[in-house]
Amino acid sequence: MVTREAEPTLRALLSRRELALRLADDESAFRPGALDRPTRWVHSSDLDDPTPFLAEDLVLLTTGTQFPTDGDYPFDAYVRRLVDRGVAALGFGTEVVRDGIPPDLAAACRAAGLPLFEVPYSTPFIAVARANAEAVAAQAYARRTWALSAQRALALAALRPDGLGATIAELAKQLDTWVGMYDAAGELVREHPAGALSPTAADTLRAEVGAVLRRGARAGSSLHSDAAAFTLQTLGRGGELRGVLAIAAGELDRAGRDVVTAVIAMAGLALEQHQRLSRARKALRSGMVRSLLTGDPALARQISRDVWGALPPAPVVVAVTDAAGRRADALLDLLELRAEERHGGLFFGSVDDDVVIVVPASASPVLDEFAERFDARLGVSEPTPYAGFAKALDQARVARGRAGSAGVVGFAEVQAGGILSALSAGTAPTVAAAFLEPLRRHDREQGGRLEQTLRAWVAADGSNDGAASALGVHRHTVRTRLVAAERVLGVDLSSFAGRAELWAALQLGG
Repeated sequence: MVTREAEPTLRALLSRRELALRLADDESAFRPGALDRPTRWVHSSDLDDPTPFLAEDLVLLTTGTQFPTDGDYPFDAYVRRLVDRGVAALGFGTEVVRDGIPPDLAAACRAAGLPLFEVPYSTPFIAVARANAEAVAAQAYARRTWALSAQRALALAALRPDGLGATIAELAKQLDTWVGMYDAAGELVREHPAGALSPTAADTLRAEVGAVLRRGARAGSSLHSDAAAFTLQTLGRGGELRGVLAIAAGELDRAGRDVVTAVIAMAGLALEQHQRLSRARKALRSGMVRSLLTGDPALARQISRDVWGALPPAPVVVAVTDAAGRRADALLDLLELRAEERHGGLFFGSVDDDVVIVVPASASPVLDEFAERFDARLGVSEPTPYAGFAKALDQARVARGRAGSAGVVGFAEVQAGGILSALSAGTAPTVAAAFLEPLRRHDREQGGRLEQTLRAWVAADGSNDGAASALGVHRHTVRTRLVAAERVLGVDLSSFAGRAELWAALQLGG
């Protein structure tokens, strides 16, 4: 990128030998950088107060006819008016009214830090103005040429295999600064040069990007902090933002803005293409979730292995969230990123308007990030093999329904509240089935008859003899089975509460 050094400045004007301009003082007498300040125009005036007709960053020329030669004049007030108006420098034409620069004017400029230079009689004011105008025109032409060249380079970069990443890298090269792109979830997905931001600047920028995305309005903005200055530009349509482009530059000139606009257009096109691809992947993931719900994970395993990698290893926990609208899109973007990072440690998909997330049971704490980032409710199942995926999804939905606010709620918390407490929420059958599952698993694995015995015992109003008669076994056998059932279920069947929970579970749990 052409830097500020290429812009017309007072230093560049003074360096024109044909003008023979001369500073009234050494450079150290002025404010730091005063000679490198851009000069937009050169104007001449001998008014006592020309400031109503001046603009900032202007060089003012005067012959001094407004200054009396035979009396005191408030030079300090004159210079202060110029400084307050933003005048960049003052040129005094000598040998017109005075042989040299008035000492009091030089002292006032020195005190105010305003550069003062002498314009000799042989140099017309128009020559000074023309020299600066030529420099302005040359700089504008150079910037337009650079902008066209940069846009061609960016167009070529967009044709590379990773077009979006190559475009971001080329923009950073052209602007000679750091450039990053954040996705709809506020995650930094592209940057060049990598790792160039300090931790403080990175944290500040990420917080601002998150705020911009939450507002959801398409806009450009600037961020100034103690760490750095950034220009931010949203990507996508208002209400459907796809990301934010961040540039480590507080202000860009028109040519720079034109180049960034070209990148935004290319990035928008790339993101639209990515969005169409995302919709296809979303449909594929949804189909995989439905396949897992059948209890046979073979097809889902094969598709996942061919497209993304292995499914998370069992036992897994299944989570569902109530994120919707733009939050759901941003959540899916973040899930895509986390799934890529974890290489088989996370799977997700959508079904029946729910976002379903699957992680290994040992990695369930990773779910906290999604609830916190999107202020969403997540219900999480008990650990399960893939054969129990459908039941686990029901558990996760029950847990989400019992969550009073944003956060993660495990099915174990809901189950601890008991079956009867779930009746009002309409989730008692799922809780009841989960209550009986250890009992049924014991019977399957041990070939036992604990559930049958409990049903007979409840039907006999808790009578061991009645249950024994109904089952055709000895009453001591019934008692032994009841003790085993208490151990498997973790309940005390001698208490009324325990018996009530058992009765409700047997009635509702299928």
